[in-house]
Amino acid sequence: MDAASLDDFRAGVRRFVEREVAPHVDAWDEAGEFPRELYRRAAALGLLGLGYPEHLGGTPCDFATRLVAVEEIARAGSGGLLASLFSHNIALPPLLAAGSAGLQRRVIAPVLAGEKIAALAVTEPGGGSDVAQLRTTARRDGDAYVIDGEKVFITSGMRADWLTVAVRTGGPGAGGISLLAVPGDAPGLTRTPLKKMGWWCSDTAHLRFDGVRVPADHLIGAEHGGFRLVMENFNGERLVLAAGAVAFAQVAYDEALDWARQRRTFGRTLVEHQAVRHKLMDMRTRIVASRALLADVTRRLDGAGGRPDAETVADLCLLKNDATRTMQHCADAAVQILGGMGYMRGTKSERIYREVKVMTIGGGADEIMKELAARQLGI
Repeated sequence: MDAASLDDFRAGVRRFVEREVAPHVDAWDEAGEFPRELYRRAAALGLLGLGYPEHLGGTPCDFATRLVAVEEIARAGSGGLLASLFSHNIALPPLLAAGSAGLQRRVIAPVLAGEKIAALAVTEPGGGSDVAQLRTTARRDGDAYVIDGEKVFITSGMRADWLTVAVRTGGPGAGGISLLAVPGDAPGLTRTPLKKMGWWCSDTAHLRFDGVRVPADHLIGAEHGGFRLVMENFNGERLVLAAGAVAFAQVAYDEALDWARQRRTFGRTLVEHQAVRHKLMDMRTRIVASRALLADVTRRLDGAGGRPDAETVADLCLLKNDATRTMQHCADAAVQILGGMGYMRGTKSERIYREVKVMTIGGGADEIMKELAARQLGI
């Protein structure tokens, strides 16, 4: 998009958030979910299809455009909403990259239309970031695969109509992993809801596969070729996590500044106290720096045409760490500035404070990101 079109797009998403999301976020958090109808409304605005081809109902665009949507929806101050509304963006890319045309039409098109929900199922009770060691198996039985095993911490896992599931079809290690598209109503699949510190309105599930039969043509890509697809999928996930973290840091800053301008202590507004002004400037410094790194990495990813070099991947990992640390700092500072109100449900900063840790863990914990970055740089 050119600058004018991007501004119009941003304004449209902002209106959507103001009318359809922000007034309801607190109630959705308490309910533990948001209405399925919101997927249709987001799809009608074109939000679900950003970055996907037109023949599947999408709108081809660069990362920079997609991140505008992330930033604007984050204004509602709910990471859970952002995670579940866009869970398809970690579930569908492997299918788009390697799935058959028929499977793409069957799965991707209805999801982008807001008619179906898609989720990614990789993490297991015994391991998260170490994907090469996953234990869920899928054995070939005639014209089907039979899946046995468990997945945990699955975003949108309770109501997903389609699950992109990482399974072991071969021997140990990365070379034995495949991906399968599994219907949410498949016999033998059971789901258990999980209660969390944050992301309350995002349903999160423990999945159990007991002899779940999936047609062989639901294989995504080549058999035993799933590990590469999962690893490549992480790039987009980490970029969106970083963008969301910077956006939530900004939300916390805005709420803290607004409160500091209104709240009076000892005869003055909070913002008239030097200690508070300095705290706000520390927040702003981190946000500006993280946003600059985000813009740089996004530009490089867009320029790479889907094949980023090792240095860009390394910096993406470091960006994810930097952005989530910025979110953590700003959430903590905002709650401190709001004082007692910052501890109350109903403030954005309180929710963001609770949601920080999932951002630092999801998509690869800080320690994993540093190690991966070092390996990419040959250090």
